[in-house]
Amino acid sequence: MPAPPSAVPDRTDYRLLLPAITAWLVTATVLGLEARHHPALLLCALVSGMTAFGLLTSKGPSRSIHRLTAAVLLTAAAAATTTVLHTADLHRGPLPALAHPDRPPARGEPDSPGGPDRPAARDDGSSRAEGGRTNPEITVEATITGDPKLHGAHTRGSALSQPTLTISALVTRVRPPADTGQPDAVPTVTRTPVTLLVRTQDADQWQQLIPSTRLEVQAEVLPERSESPAEGGGSTGPTRTDSAALLAPQGQPRILAPPSLPQRLAAQLRKGLRDACDHLSPDVRGLLPGLVVGDVTRLPDDLADAFRATDLGHLVAVSGANLAIILAVLVGGTPSDPDAPGRGGLAGLLGLSFRTTALLGTGLTLAFVTICRPDPSVLRAAATGLIGLLALATGRPRRGVPTLAGAVLILILVDPYLARSYGFLLSALATAGLLILGPRWTAALRARHWPHHLASAVGATAAAQAFCSPVTVLLAPRVSLVGVPCNLLAEIAVAPATLLGFGALAVAPLSKGAAEFLADLAALPVGWLATVARRGAELPGAELAWPGGLFGSALLVVAIVALVWALPPLLGGRRPRNRRPRVWSVLAVAVLLPVILLRPPAVTRLATGWPAEGWRLAMCDIGQGDMTVLPVEPGSAVVVDAGPDPRSADDCLRELGVTRVPVLILTHFHADHAEGIPGVLRGRSVGAIEVTTSDEPEGEHSRVLRWAADDRVPVLRAQRGERRTAGAELSWQVVWPSSSQAPDATGPNNSSIAIIASLGPPTAPIRVALLGDLEPPAQAALLTLGLPPTPRPDERGPPAPVDTASRAVLSARHAVRTGTEAVSAANPVDQRGGGPGPPGLGRVDVLKVAHHGSANQDWALMAALRPRLALISCGTGNPYGHPAPQTVAGLKALGATVVRTDRAGDIAVLGDVRTLAVASHLRSSHG
Repeated sequence: MPAPPSAVPDRTDYRLLLPAITAWLVTATVLGLEARHHPALLLCALVSGMTAFGLLTSKGPSRSIHRLTAAVLLTAAAAATTTVLHTADLHRGPLPALAHPDRPPARGEPDSPGGPDRPAARDDGSSRAEGGRTNPEITVEATITGDPKLHGAHTRGSALSQPTLTISALVTRVRPPADTGQPDAVPTVTRTPVTLLVRTQDADQWQQLIPSTRLEVQAEVLPERSESPAEGGGSTGPTRTDSAALLAPQGQPRILAPPSLPQRLAAQLRKGLRDACDHLSPDVRGLLPGLVVGDVTRLPDDLADAFRATDLGHLVAVSGANLAIILAVLVGGTPSDPDAPGRGGLAGLLGLSFRTTALLGTGLTLAFVTICRPDPSVLRAAATGLIGLLALATGRPRRGVPTLAGAVLILILVDPYLARSYGFLLSALATAGLLILGPRWTAALRARHWPHHLASAVGATAAAQAFCSPVTVLLAPRVSLVGVPCNLLAEIAVAPATLLGFGALAVAPLSKGAAEFLADLAALPVGWLATVARRGAELPGAELAWPGGLFGSALLVVAIVALVWALPPLLGGRRPRNRRPRVWSVLAVAVLLPVILLRPPAVTRLATGWPAEGWRLAMCDIGQGDMTVLPVEPGSAVVVDAGPDPRSADDCLRELGVTRVPVLILTHFHADHAEGIPGVLRGRSVGAIEVTTSDEPEGEHSRVLRWAADDRVPVLRAQRGERRTAGAELSWQVVWPSSSQAPDATGPNNSSIAIIASLGPPTAPIRVALLGDLEPPAQAALLTLGLPPTPRPDERGPPAPVDTASRAVLSARHAVRTGTEAVSAANPVDQRGGGPGPPGLGRVDVLKVAHHGSANQDWALMAALRPRLALISCGTGNPYGHPAPQTVAGLKALGATVVRTDRAGDIAVLGDVRTLAVASHLRSSHG
């Protein structure tokens, strides 16, 4: 009698896993090291190789352990050596010297064409450097190595950055341009991988380039920084490891040689598929080329978001699963059952020999990689498929885990940059899940009388999700709760959509009508995929916010392990002996996970001291932007601005326990104040959005109106002089903009809503001035409206510093990860306007410094307000130099305590006018 499925012994061969993992880790480590460490690495590799040789020649009872150790040492030595050799071109030649102005040239390396004095590029990604000087210009000959990639707009300060086009290329010749005074300069022959950064207004010809095209172009070398203009700014962590320099082309390229014949054929096939989809609906027209060849240029943004929310993102770009489907049609087997013996599919039906089948499979694999491009997932699938075809040709059984480990090992040695590719990692993990856990979970479900096909689908999908989820959390701190069911529903349509799409691709050059007919047939399964993604993303709770970084990844691993350990007894079937401990463990996870993930303010306060007890105002640390929260009652607060990022805005309000927003005041329509609005609206009741009188910039204004309309939130216009109250301890008055603004006080910044708010008990309120991004002309006009005559021009400079002893900081008391300091109440003034300030304004206790503390401040207004506490919202390492040192010094000279989010993190104002204090909550992103 055969054993039940769950009792099948494990005969999986894991011997290649350890060498493959070793090569991967060594390669990833070496890629992060500087070139000066390479000689020592090569020496270590030589020693490791000699040690391995000694272990292989040794004899004794531990010979198997010696062999395993020798294999690990040899793969580590090979990985270190190949990585050093592959990355050598990143550090030699003129381009690396120009891209790293502060790096001394390597020994024997000639001076670069740019000369020794190479200024740095501006932080906005433009090519002109500081001080009015330009970056070094060169003329290069290069070969295109990748398709042009369009990067969408990202928030940069006050506006969205323009989309940019990046192209990977290999520079083969470098020479100074003819107008540099060196017409006879000898070109430098090199082989340097670079990234071309093309502005969208110049991108028409660049977008048509095909890999293997040779061209000549004049370009500026942008110095390498921790920020990548291609990514739209913001800190991106370590610089790229596969590119030696970032080049900004000046003008259009001059084509030296057309692309190769295979690349031209591939481009023609891709275009034929796009043309065959032109008559289809927008969802199908954008999704089918992405599913077949990875072309997502026409994929609607909202559909792409839906696929990401449902963990179906692997379908909107070509992946190894596509190749597995094609090979399965030819050879037989499935991605989750690659060990199936013999040969099936069309080859078995036609009676083809093993070698003929392997040759056809190899040809299909190479054609697939050329047409669909050598993306990491495609390379992994191609290497795995080729090894399997080799086993087929030699009559050996196909073994999944050794094949995967061998493919990873070979690819890492051939292309070390894959060791730091998230796409390659996710592809390898998904395949490992299918091979290692998939059969076991399928057998467990079948043992509990699940239908065969349903058990296989659930086991394979859940296994792939379990292996990949801890990595996807590193990319986006969220977990899809509908990922497994949506993948199960999508699985029935993936194979027919892929095969029909490839059929349309193949016949497009021969008959456009036949290609359109096949595309029409593919529209049905492709439409099903789009429907599953959209409906799944619309479900309540489709996505669950999850802690980011390594902590979040480790937490998810613990949750998955606990769930897997506790789940078998909950599925039914035979009753295990230790059922009760497992049930208790799953109940503990079910109780603790919501506490960790939802982070109720009461629990968060116990762990971190945030939010501070009795807070009157909170300034959120949301990067380079503004977001201020004024509490009304528990769970309710007025929000002023929303910052540049929806997730950061949502996180801040969730930590503060805000679920209702009576009014969201948007001071003006710049992206660093408005792009976070979707995060404020997410899961909260918002009464109204109050906006300024100016609709500039028009693009951001339209986005705000669309967000408000989608959530049915009314939009109101602010008017100078209006008074509002919310609860018993919050009231405010709008003091700007004015209906009669001065000619020089125009533009979005000068149209910012400015308010004076009163916080706390009416007997001792805290007076707060929130000035938006007002520039000096509007600040001066605001002062003039309330206090004639206009201050003399010589009064508008920053005040002289005062004695250190008179500054405002008196004491400090700290909680866990929370700093709190009292603010001096020296020199009390009439809080109702009796001081020297303009009538209706008076002196204030707290000032939200205008425009993130920029140097453009009207110091007559600052002196009239004379705040005790000055708050500055700005991002760490922002490219604008905010806050300006002279602004900070001037505020301190006025006697103010200056607190800034880039150093303190989240900021809370506590107490009342007599016991004013400030607390801070430093996030992990600040180190």
